[in-house]
Amino acid sequence: MRMAPAASGFDWDEGNRAKCARHGVSQADIEALFLTDPQVAPDIRHSHQEDRLIAVGRNAAGRQMFVGFAIRTVEGRPLIRPITARYMHAKEIEHYEKETAALAKR
Repeated sequence: MRMAPAASGFDWDEGNRAKCARHGVSQADIEALFLTDPQVAPDIRHSHQEDRLIAVGRNAAGRQMFVGFAIRTVEGRPLIRPITARYMHAKEIEHYEKETAALAKR
């Protein structure tokens, strides 16, 4: 599924920045992913307290990534709040590439 999150920026603090960095993913990589039309879907398993979403796509260097996030309203602005991020594993990349090719044919 592709859908652009309705957000006007990002909600970063030391907590989510450090958690994403533990997986080797930078703030710039995550923000770049959202500029490349990622595939976005609900994250039902992690939506207990708030609606969570997942995005898969590529960073600016073309590396495949996974980002778990929420849309939070801060001072009246909807912002993307990255919760976790990591680079995809080989099997995930294979699945992502197949899905991307199928979507391109539509």
